[in-house]
Amino acid sequence: MIEKKMKQRRKIEIKYVYRSVCALLLTLIATGMFLYTWYGFVSVNNQTGHLTGLANLGMATLIYFFLFLLIGRWLHAFSVGVDRKIVLLPSLALTIIVVNLIEVFVSCAISGQFRFFLEFLGRYVLLCLAQIVLLAFLVVQMVNVYRRWFPPLRLFEIYGDHQNDLHRKMNLRWDKYEIAETIHVDDALEKIESKINKYDGILINDVPTSIEHLIIKKCYAQHKRVYYLPKLSDIIVHSASILNIFDTPLFLNRNQEIPLGSAFAKRTLDIVASLAGLIVLSPIFLVTALAIKIEDGGPVFYKQARVTKDMKVFDIIKFRSMIVNAEEVGKPQMATKNDERITKVGRVIRALRIDELPQLINILKGDMSLVGPRPERVKYVEKFISEIPEFRFRYKVRGGLTGYAQVFGKYNTSPLDKLKLDLIYITNRTMLLDLQIILGTLKILFNKESTEGFSEEKSEKMGD
Repeated sequence: MIEKKMKQRRKIEIKYVYRSVCALLLTLIATGMFLYTWYGFVSVNNQTGHLTGLANLGMATLIYFFLFLLIGRWLHAFSVGVDRKIVLLPSLALTIIVVNLIEVFVSCAISGQFRFFLEFLGRYVLLCLAQIVLLAFLVVQMVNVYRRWFPPLRLFEIYGDHQNDLHRKMNLRWDKYEIAETIHVDDALEKIESKINKYDGILINDVPTSIEHLIIKKCYAQHKRVYYLPKLSDIIVHSASILNIFDTPLFLNRNQEIPLGSAFAKRTLDIVASLAGLIVLSPIFLVTALAIKIEDGGPVFYKQARVTKDMKVFDIIKFRSMIVNAEEVGKPQMATKNDERITKVGRVIRALRIDELPQLINILKGDMSLVGPRPERVKYVEKFISEIPEFRFRYKVRGGLTGYAQVFGKYNTSPLDKLKLDLIYITNRTMLLDLQIILGTLKILFNKESTEGFSEEKSEKMGD
């Protein structure tokens, strides 16, 4: 038994080593390609001779190395074996783009010549393309090797009376998990001791809190990994500070509004970004407006009552993507797969997220923020609150153009899961997290799953 435990532990440790080696290898290759590009520039534009010195070359290389490593980890570009290829490759591409964009300014600073800005930009665009092609190929091979070397973890599931689709979702990640055995919680306690060491991990699927805590303690005692669904209180407690003011540990949940300094910085970012976005994207606004008008002659914009901070109702602005009077039957309807109400232009602008761009006006006005829980329709909010009173927690902050639930969830994520995701953001919000969510949004823009509509059945239930 002890030998089996040690073998399982070594297997997990080797996984971590493999991922670290992959991250280091990708970073070294990217840095090597940068050094080749940088040396190609300085060897020609080196009037004073200092740029080709070992110190300057070393400084430029180290800056790029650590930039790539830090931003890559931040954007999960090195999550080989954790994320699927469809998620991992956009993360890698975004890392490459962000790093090289920053490097344009770093290179100008190192050379002391901002007149070379356009030349650096051109060189690093080509570098970006080369890195994306080569590193994407390597990442695919790394994932394939990972899957050959490390079979999915065999899990023992303990489930409760409440039905959910966690089992189905876990099975979708066949490359990571195999639910080898399931058992109802009523039968679990007497069998957990004999079962716990047969599997790589335990999956606790929505069981009573007292039993969940007992199982978690048993897993901790046996060095066994455990997966479980967080309750709302778990998410709130997770953001607590630890106070060591006497010899009894004390947790503190401040549960306060965002500090004034952070609130000012966030609002400033909203104003600057929305103004810049409206100016830069004005050609897209014009083309989209013309396309909508030409297709059916109806209005370009569509306004809809939504709920934001402190349950305030406002009119959200979108490009119209459905037929005129799409909800003339009198009750709101969620968009469904292959919804006949969506126009031809609407399908395109929805797929590209262009229909959401007019919300920059809402952000400029202060109805919304760049990042925050997505504002829901009034009727849905009333319905969700009647079913889940804690759904009100989402309205402790302004609604956002994008949010934590948009990056890590789907369009048809259940109200409870959406609340949990948004509560993770609300209890941990910082400007750095906002930036991470904004960059994460760029990754999912063309991810079909994130735009997936409700099924007809779900849509009908929502509208009841």
